[in-house]
Amino acid sequence: MDKIWAANMMSSENLPDLSYHWMPFTANRQFKSNPRLLVEAEGMFYTSVEGNRILDGVAGLWCVNAGHGRKRIAQAIKDQADRMDYSPGFQMGHPGTFELAARLAQHLPRGIDRVFFTNSGSESVETALKIAIAYHRVRGDGGRFRLIGRERGYHGVNFGGISVGGMVANRKMFGSLLTGVDHIRHTHNLEKNAFSRGQPAHGAELAEDLERLVQLHDPSTVAAVIVEPVAGSAGVLIPPLGYLQKLREICDRHGILLIFDEVITGFGRLGKPFGSEYFDVKPDIITAAKGLTNGAAPMGAVFVKREIHDAFMHGPEGAIELFHGYTYSGHPLACAAALASLDVYESDGLFTRAAAMADYWEDALHSLKDAPHVIDVRNIGLIGAVELEPIAGQPTKRAFSAFLDAYENGVLVRTTGDTIAMSPPLIIEKQHIDQLVGTLGEVLKRLE
Repeated sequence: MDKIWAANMMSSENLPDLSYHWMPFTANRQFKSNPRLLVEAEGMFYTSVEGNRILDGVAGLWCVNAGHGRKRIAQAIKDQADRMDYSPGFQMGHPGTFELAARLAQHLPRGIDRVFFTNSGSESVETALKIAIAYHRVRGDGGRFRLIGRERGYHGVNFGGISVGGMVANRKMFGSLLTGVDHIRHTHNLEKNAFSRGQPAHGAELAEDLERLVQLHDPSTVAAVIVEPVAGSAGVLIPPLGYLQKLREICDRHGILLIFDEVITGFGRLGKPFGSEYFDVKPDIITAAKGLTNGAAPMGAVFVKREIHDAFMHGPEGAIELFHGYTYSGHPLACAAALASLDVYESDGLFTRAAAMADYWEDALHSLKDAPHVIDVRNIGLIGAVELEPIAGQPTKRAFSAFLDAYENGVLVRTTGDTIAMSPPLIIEKQHIDQLVGTLGEVLKRLE
């Protein structure tokens, strides 16, 4: 009989051998000395291998927006697997990809309605960067090859993504990366904006750093600028009022494509289907993943303006227009999961629910303002962060200690540097917010 990894059938005595798996973004030795294993999930909660209920304060990894264990999504995946497990995506297709693209277009800004499917946010970023450079070339403007990202930006872990990304630890081990890449300044300013509620008041002028870089390199060489509307993995860095609008204006002035990495801000996280609508700034390209399938299957997507897509649709009709794609682009099971996820988001009003909960969420988070070691609290939509003063000579230790303590007391959060980040499923209720923030408050009191 196959093993069923369920809480009632596992104990520390019959765990699998942990030594073989090299875990991603994990302190492997620390984890394996005291593993945190999850075996079941439903609604707002995980169940650990020990049988403890763990409130999910981060929607898995920013992805389980509709909550865990949605039967409609699971059944859609099963039905598709029973019907057809795989279909090639090169020179072939299946109905699910076309239906999904059309459904997604209904929730995107007007005119951004052409969809290229990938398998993750990292692949979505690589795809968007390649499309941006190729777009200028097919228009006869091949001198535009430069890409501009932002300090403290996170755009996945492939070479293009870490090149335009600005998180030092993600870059320093991997050589020279892509050439022709530069970075504008980040917007995090504790001196002026600490404990802001929503968008900070100060910092829109930092967008002018883009103008400086564009002039440094010559505008005619710059293909695209990529930013996260809200920088999630860097610790929930929220754009100052007017900042994204200024980036849009500079890009328009110089014919540069603006890419919004909405892997986190997509699918209702800010109370709108996408962050571009929340901030009322229309990019040229949007990258997505995570909430696209509610985390139930790996999938990403790149959404482009129709005129970008159409620029490639020239030449012989039988010729491939873009030499790019993946074996699993538009995988049938992933499409089924995404279509069912859209059904759930729409039927349960989850694209806008964050807006209804945002005030309560904000007030709860800012109640931690005077807790020990707290130097900032940030929030927007259903995203929040509590930044802690680092321990001298031991950066990240204080926040990681908080993460471990919270887990032991039934709450899952994330840490990046010395910031505790939270992004709960959009189905969160007030009592869950109270539990999450109340537990975190007690944890902060115990920190050294």
